[in-house]
Amino acid sequence: MAGKPWYKDGLRFECTQCGACCSGEPGYVWVNDDEIAALATHMQMTIDDFEHKFVRNVGAAKSLVEYSDGDCIFLDPDTRGCSVYEARPIQCRTWPFWDSTLEDKAAWKETCDVCPGSGVGKLYNFKQIEARRKEKSV
Repeated sequence: MAGKPWYKDGLRFECTQCGACCSGEPGYVWVNDDEIAALATHMQMTIDDFEHKFVRNVGAAKSLVEYSDGDCIFLDPDTRGCSVYEARPIQCRTWPFWDSTLEDKAAWKETCDVCPGSGVGKLYNFKQIEARRKEKSV
């Protein structure tokens, strides 16, 4: 990347816990073995039981399963809150600072259109955004 990207002056984000990023079209919440173990512990389950109930294999990778409507399996259908918030995967923790949402200003605008917390609230500086973005490629 020659020079700093378009978001060099920072971006605003404040989670409203609306659940919009956890619902919608089917997709993937990629998880690794450490994340699976943390989620299993959080739910007081064995890793094998947790994987059997909540994880699907996608080629060599693993993703959380989802409801038939595309909602994350851990999105409470009544409260629209995350039932594993404290142990949520890196992909969830780093939203909305993903490669795909930071690709260009148009991608960020699309993110702001679907996520009421994107573009408002706390200002994250370039260094903070990059630290989150680099945690997992999404």
